[in-house]
Amino acid sequence: MSSTMTVTDATFGAEVEQHEGLAVVDFTATWCGPCRVLAPILEQVAAERAGSVKVLKLDMDENLRTVTRFNVRSAPTLLFFRDGQPVGQIIGAVPKVRIDAALAELV
Repeated sequence: MSSTMTVTDATFGAEVEQHEGLAVVDFTATWCGPCRVLAPILEQVAAERAGSVKVLKLDMDENLRTVTRFNVRSAPTLLFFRDGQPVGQIIGAVPKVRIDAALAELV
């Protein structure tokens, strides 16, 4: 079972911007090789931090309104939110230690 959840243009406000606490949104695409590399790492982060960090995936091709709104130009892009506000980003497939370090700075 997946530890991450999917978010869309329609659900982004409720799932991310109204969420209290930390959330990570993975802006991804089915055609993106680096996105496929990052996916299991994010599953692990979500499982390890269940209850403290919400990890979500947004398909860039199907949700252009949110992609445009946050000026996301590369896949994968991780946007970090605290209490609904963007507070950081990582562009590209990175090792888990880099994601853990970014989350540690935001706690």
